[in-house]
Amino acid sequence: MPSYSIGQAARVLGVSGETVRRWADAGRLLTERDGTGNRVIDGASLAGLAASRGARGAAGRDEGAEPQTSVRNSFRGIVTAVRMDEVAAQVEIQAGPHRLVSLVTREAVEDLGLVVGVEATARVKSTNVHIDRPR
Repeated sequence: MPSYSIGQAARVLGVSGETVRRWADAGRLLTERDGTGNRVIDGASLAGLAASRGARGAAGRDEGAEPQTSVRNSFRGIVTAVRMDEVAAQVEIQAGPHRLVSLVTREAVEDLGLVVGVEATARVKSTNVHIDRPR
């Protein structure tokens, strides 16, 4: 049976390692010790929690104040570049191994406060990339 480290489980679930530790301590995830004494998450337990969280959707998430949206492909990351002209802007976000580039209006960039170094979420739906920031 596959097992996951705390960090791997956090990436799968889209939460912090500390959140995974708290869930494991509360019994929401089954853990055991590997050969080196590190705590690992049982793969079936992780899959069950991931499926239940996914079934609840954005409104049932335990972490943060995520906006409700119909867009399901979300990439939380950090803004790495912003290029603007008089009307349009290009925003780059690095979300883990994924680099996403979005073309938006200059007004949207200013309203969202998108500058290099801020956290943002790129939401991809069809051929569009939407960007929002936590409040």
